[in-house]
Amino acid sequence: MIQDELHTSHKKHRNALYSLVVILAILQIVSFIVISMQVSKLSIKIDDETERTTKELKQYSSNLVEAYDSIYQENFNQISDAIIRQQKDFSDEIKTLKSAQADFSGVVEDVVRGVVTIRTDDSIGTGFFVNPRGYMVTNYHVIRENKDTIEVVSYDREVYQATFIGMDEERDLALLLVPGNFDSIELAEKGDIQVGKKVIAIGNPLGLSFTVTEGIISGIDRVGPSGLAEYVQTDVSLNPGNSGGPLIDTNGKAVGINNFKIGGAEALGFSLASPIIKEQVNAIANQTIVA
Repeated sequence: MIQDELHTSHKKHRNALYSLVVILAILQIVSFIVISMQVSKLSIKIDDETERTTKELKQYSSNLVEAYDSIYQENFNQISDAIIRQQKDFSDEIKTLKSAQADFSGVVEDVVRGVVTIRTDDSIGTGFFVNPRGYMVTNYHVIRENKDTIEVVSYDREVYQATFIGMDEERDLALLLVPGNFDSIELAEKGDIQVGKKVIAIGNPLGLSFTVTEGIISGIDRVGPSGLAEYVQTDVSLNPGNSGGPLIDTNGKAVGINNFKIGGAEALGFSLASPIIKEQVNAIANQTIVA
């Protein structure tokens, strides 16, 4: 009897132990599942954060590189511009030094290719390019009677047919066009036009192509045939055929376009000033003449 009771008690304890083991096993499995889910979520979050951080680092690196490139390019451009300015200033100094020593050879060599001979059926004159795309100026009286048959002869003896764009008859100025790429002559600013400054005229006096004569600026703001005080007075020798050619200063800029001389007098030539040329060329191109 006692033995049966002990057997029954032992069986109860064993069953209780088995139940406890099962419960612990279930709890362990549940805990493992929960922990695995948390780890998975955390892993996904870490991956997302890693990807976001990587993108931000790439964007930051890209912005940093762009900023560096921009600063580098800006500094490079500034240095390049400074070098170009120094080269130009040095070139201008050389030209000025040569002209101060009565030697315009360097200036002539630079500008002569921008000068052309203008021919029509009954007249001959001079012109010069004011734009590398083929726009040139001359005196209107040179082509007045033959605006449809204008020949342009370059320094290289190439012959072109020019198109008449327009004119300012009051100032005896005409704008022509030969499409292409050509050497042009820069128009001087008002401050560059000074009394006593050396100048040369390049033209075709009496048909003698690309003749150079030298003198100085004798006066400014002289009144011309138009009644306007827009002319530069010079003692440079001007003859028939010089009309429409440039009056060039020591820096190779055109201070005016040679217009006329006083008949019966020596060393009294007049050129329409470059600021007026610039203003009127723009006005002609826009088909409106500024009074």
